[in-house]
Amino acid sequence: MIVLKHLPNALTLSNLFCGCLTVLSILSDQLTLVPIFITISLLADYSDGLVARLLKVSSPMGRELDSLADMVSFGVVPGMMLFYMINKAEGISMINFSDTSTYLGLVGFVVTVFSCLRLAKFNLDTRQTEGFVGLNTPACTIFVLGILLLEIAPNNYYGLQQIWTNTIFLVATSCVLAYLLVAEIPMFSFKFKSLSLNENKVRFSFIIISIACLILFEFGAALSVIILNYILISVILWMGGLLKREKREF
Repeated sequence: MIVLKHLPNALTLSNLFCGCLTVLSILSDQLTLVPIFITISLLADYSDGLVARLLKVSSPMGRELDSLADMVSFGVVPGMMLFYMINKAEGISMINFSDTSTYLGLVGFVVTVFSCLRLAKFNLDTRQTEGFVGLNTPACTIFVLGILLLEIAPNNYYGLQQIWTNTIFLVATSCVLAYLLVAEIPMFSFKFKSLSLNENKVRFSFIIISIACLILFEFGAALSVIILNYILISVILWMGGLLKREKREF
């Protein structure tokens, strides 16, 4: 029983560990390992809270550990991916800070900075229990991962590879994602409290749209398009009054 009590924190730390492995994979140019480690991080991040609820164990330390792990896996990692892709688009294969052309890639870490700000706000914001306010860091990471996978894909699906992997798009993506991370825009949660169709119409609809994206697009492009749909649906629901933005309480 004592071992089970620490299982949620062990899952959280495995999320952190895989985040570190993702960074090493990018630095060593072993990009095929990146989606594997990110997937494990995502599964660990989702399951630690679920396991904690099933075992009826929770603690303030677990909450803090979760944010610290997410900062690496879903804060440092997307910044690192953007840094890598911007440098590659500029024809830079090695990091050399004596060369000013390397500095443009640092724009990718704007996402890392704003991810940190978002995670700090999330811990204090009592509004984000049923849904999110702003783009959550795992969704942000999935979007960037999709671009990375598209870059190394053998086929240029619908011309997206050429468009999404150029410097201007990547720099703009970094800035837009940074804004969305802290934007006062309510976004629906992926978590199901029940399987009721009436209570989960939005989530089931999103699943159907996501499956269609996976069929129509290459896997990497599909991931990014799915997150774009998530943002778009959330904004439409918000503007239609179906998602409310409560007053900030901190």
